[in-house]
Parts: sequence; structure tokens; C-alpha cells
Amino acid sequence: MALRGSLRAGRALLRSPGPPARGLCSRPPAFGFLLDVDGVLVRGSRPVPAARRAFQRLADGGGRLRVPVVFLTNAGNCLRSAKARELSLALGLQVSPEQVILSHSPLQLFRQFHQRYMLVAGQGPLEENAYDLGFKHVITIEALRKAYPLLDMVDLSRRPKELPPPTTGFPTVEGVILFGEPVRWETSLQLITDVLLSNGNPGAELQDVPYPHLPILACNMDLLWMAEAKMPRFGHGTFLLCLESVYKKVTGRELKYEALLGKPSPVTYHYAQYLIQQQAEKQGWKAPIQRLYAVGDNPMSDIYGANLYNSYLKSARHNQAQAGLKRSPQAASAQAEVSLELRNDCKSSVESCESILVCTGVYRHDSDAPKGRETQREESVFHGHRDFCFDPSLVEPSYVVQDVDDAVQLAFKKENWS
Repeated sequence: MALRGSLRAGRALLRSPGPPARGLCSRPPAFGFLLDVDGVLVRGSRPVPAARRAFQRLADGGGRLRVPVVFLTNAGNCLRSAKARELSLALGLQVSPEQVILSHSPLQLFRQFHQRYMLVAGQGPLEENAYDLGFKHVITIEALRKAYPLLDMVDLSRRPKELPPPTTGFPTVEGVILFGEPVRWETSLQLITDVLLSNGNPGAELQDVPYPHLPILACNMDLLWMAEAKMPRFGHGTFLLCLESVYKKVTGRELKYEALLGKPSPVTYHYAQYLIQQQAEKQGWKAPIQRLYAVGDNPMSDIYGANLYNSYLKSARHNQAQAGLKRSPQAASAQAEVSLELRNDCKSSVESCESILVCTGVYRHDSDAPKGRETQREESVFHGHRDFCFDPSLVEPSYVVQDVDDAVQLAFKKENWS
């Protein structure tokens, strides 16, 4: 990746004198920000120092944002309201739930699944999140485990001491929602596989393996993420990789997704654009939003997703929302349908989505380190999801800057915004 060129371009733009300052800009903004959270605004529970400086620029003296901002995170183990409160505390201004997009937020658009009995996996307030998104019948991994205690057999201490009576009255599972990485991976891997192999009836004796299997909606494809630890941590993408490998090893067939949500999915960015434009209309800003600036710390999700969506915006074809998808026609069909619905609900004034990579999270820039063959080889490893093609140009950011405050300054200079 030619990230040095992007870094030089970012620094040059930040150093350029630009127009003279005129106080707060009087014209309505024609741009908005899509801000990643972990690694950009916070590291675990600790705010990144530059975050508050950035929002001192973004807000007026009364704490009201002068530019529309959406917080676009692949986190999903909490409610939007809880994430908004967390961000409000970290940034020192009021963040509303309508400004927050979690990895699973676009699931409210998948109404064709809302009446089905859905098995949910992950952690946090799973049932509450599912109900808030519109799902009516929710089954947790724990509820399934208790209904069929003979299924969870890896942990010897959890095996039943006596043969339990047959389970009766438990509903047939009609689909699976993978909200995020679970706590007990072996339990979730086993029970999800059981549900898929049994067509939603894991207590039944195994017959012919159904294929295609039950629909799976997966949120957050991040292989790695950055918290307080010095090295990146496993994300939900790592769990998906395990599930895909187990299913293929057992059945000889490939696991398919009805939808893949969260960054870098174009559906998620289209939903973010929709919220940006809603925010601008609510504030009474008359100028159409034409440009988005997506700020992130992970080239394989934040930058890839922003660039993929930029390609989508450059194309007039409806099916371009799936540009970069390599496989899984089921996923392409479902996501294209939702994207078309958003297109109909959303004014198509946005023309571009520029990617800005910061150095406070997963990506670290070391200008003094020699770039040898080993570094180049590591950079060629694709950490993205299996169903997205690796195109080196998609992980090349428009700009590289040190932190989110520099990213905001850079966008302001490009927009001639005081």
C-alpha cells in the first residue's frame, strides 16, 4: 500500500494556509462525517486525546454540531442508547442514539425476517437489541442449550449427570442472527451448526443435511479490533471464520449468508448516508449533502468500506451496491433489495465518500522504519471477509493523518470551512 503518499498528502493539506479564518461558517454544510469509534475516538474505555479537540471544532459554543456526524462502529454488544451515552461522556457533548450506527442497526430494514423465530448469538443485551430492531420471536443460545442439554458437550462440567427427559414444545428455528463474538465459542459453534444441519430442529435425529441451509444474518466482519492492549484483539470476523470452516469441514459445502452487515458492507454505508441526510434536514440545513468523510483506523474495514461505497456512489447502476462481492448470491440478493429500498427513501445528493486513515488504532505509521519484503508481504494479507474480493486499491486511503483532530481539520480545509 502506498500509504506514505497519502500521509504526505494529508500533511501538505493540513499545512497549506487556506483561506483566512472568519469565525463560524455561516453557510450550511454540504458535507458530513462518518466516524469510527474504537481506535479513532476511544481505546477501550479511554478517550483518544485528540477526540475532544476534534469536537471542539465540530461544535459551536453551545455544544451543537455545525456539521452532520454519524458514529459508525462495528460494535454490537450494546444498545444504541448506551453507546450514545458512552460517547457523550467521552467527547463532552450530547450524542443522540439517532447518530449511532452499530453493526446490527441496518437489520431493522430486513423486515422479511422479523416474524420468524430467530436464533441470536453474541453477547450483551441480545434479546433487547433484536426486539428493538423489529424481530418478534427471539431464541438465545442459552435458551436453546437449556432446552437441549445434550447438545453442549465440550465442557465436561456442563454435561448433564442424568439423561434428561425429551424436549417438547420448543419452536423450530427459522433463521440465525450473528450479532457479534460470543463468550463460549465452542457452545455457539456447536449449537449453530446443529441448527443448520437439522433445519432448525436440533433435537431431531440427523437425516439428510438441508442445503441451502437456514438464512444467516451476520453483523461485524472485523477480524481484529483495537482496545487497551498493545496488539489487536480477535473480532467477530474471527468467529465467522471458525464457523465457516467447521460447517464446510462437516458438510463439504460452503456456508452462505443472507446478509453481511457492518463495515465494509455498502448497505451499512448507505444507511449511514441516510442518517446524515436526515440529520441535516432536522437541523434545517438547506444545502444538499454532497460529500462524506469516513474516518477510521482499520484499512481492512474502515478504509475498504469507505472506498467501496465511494465506488458505489460513482456508479449509476443499482446493483453496484454489491461491487466487490465475490460469492454468496443470497447475500447479494438480500442486500441489494435493502439498498434499493434505501435509495428510494434517500435523496441521492451524495457524490463521494473519501477515506481518512488515522494512526491511533489498528494502523500505525512509522516513517523511520524501512519497508522490506516482509512488511510488503504482511500488507498483502487480506483481513477482510471471505465474501469480499481483495482489491489493493480499496485499502488505500484518500489521506493518512495522525488522529481524528487532524482528520477534521483536513476536511475543513478541503471544504473551505472556517
